[in-house]
Amino acid sequence: MNSKKRFSIAAVILVLCVLFSCCSSDLSKTTEESDNDGEKRTFFTSFESADEFSNYYIVSQNYKNTTHDLSTEIVYDGTYSHKAWIIDSYIESTSLENNNHRAYPTIQLYKDSQGAFVSPCLITFYVWVDMILTEHSPENQWLSFATITGDSSDNWYPVVCVNLSCDGFVHLMHIPTQGEKDYIFQTTDVRFPMREWVELKIYYDNREDGYVKVWQNGELVSYGSLDNGNGLLSQAHFGLYAAPSIGSGIVYNDCLTIKEVSGEE
Repeated sequence: MNSKKRFSIAAVILVLCVLFSCCSSDLSKTTEESDNDGEKRTFFTSFESADEFSNYYIVSQNYKNTTHDLSTEIVYDGTYSHKAWIIDSYIESTSLENNNHRAYPTIQLYKDSQGAFVSPCLITFYVWVDMILTEHSPENQWLSFATITGDSSDNWYPVVCVNLSCDGFVHLMHIPTQGEKDYIFQTTDVRFPMREWVELKIYYDNREDGYVKVWQNGELVSYGSLDNGNGLLSQAHFGLYAAPSIGSGIVYNDCLTIKEVSGEE
């Protein structure tokens, strides 16, 4: 083989090596950017139409003396809010039957085309409440603002709840696991105000060694570890969920956002 041919072959090999190196570098960069900076999903509703929840389960009207609808009466933003109210008390729950008041649409993200959200997630929404909660037997009265789970079955197990106690404090429930209330922090002086819009923000991380935090109007009120998750936010509900002994009360929800995040903002 003459020198001119050897030079031509060597040049071709060199060019191919350079091109392969550049392509490999670009591919690595693309993968790295996709892993670290992938587009985060967001769910938002201001309850302008029931059609927003047509793919999800909605609790029926007049369920155990509780009902709900879209309303223009008290609105944080837009034309409508979600209104839920208690008509009368109901019989107490038993170990075999859950008789809690409930009035809400569920948000079943796992049913959407891209499936359940990947935690951590940040949830922000606004609530307006007019309800009296008192000590009661066999259980004190309570109101739940949010129920969140990584489970995509009808069992909704395990869950994390954000509740309001009869002494007026927003707190986490089922922390670090189902049926427990073991806090890293729980406020004892920031009470929940009635008959005004209140912002609630929830940081939900149910990965291994995860945790949940709740802020009320920007102030941390409850914080606990979570050891029973699967790294997903599959479904949730907001609206009204409360003890059956409560005889009356109204809850409005508006401007609800659920978004995937990389960590606490």
